[in-house]
Amino acid sequence: QVQLVESGGGLVQAGGSLRLSCAASGLALSRYVMGWFRQAPGKEREFVAAVTWAIGNPYYADSVKGRFTISRDNAKNTVYLQMNSLKPEDTAVYYCAAQTLGRNVVLVNQYDYWGQGTPVTVSS
Repeated sequence: QVQLVESGGGLVQAGGSLRLSCAASGLALSRYVMGWFRQAPGKEREFVAAVTWAIGNPYYADSVKGRFTISRDNAKNTVYLQMNSLKPEDTAVYYCAAQTLGRNVVLVNQYDYWGQGTPVTVSS
């Protein structure tokens, strides 16, 4: 059974940092791309970042490039999203997701598995 469990969300002031974690189980991770998405109230879910598990190639949305870093820990089967210089517009529920290799990493409908989400609130 596939499980993606996010943690690390919370309330932070603008300019602060948070690190989100996503623990994955039930997947042969070397065959997957792990992604982070976010959904703000009243808005559609949007791509934030992704990483190919086997090679570690990162992908970022323009809105977070230079502020967020995606990484993975093979030993812990966990993918991380380090978020620095947070802005109020980063406020959203953040979701971890997994897709098999060779698909479009920025499209929501190209992901096979999703976590339950962890909320991030950035106050001004």
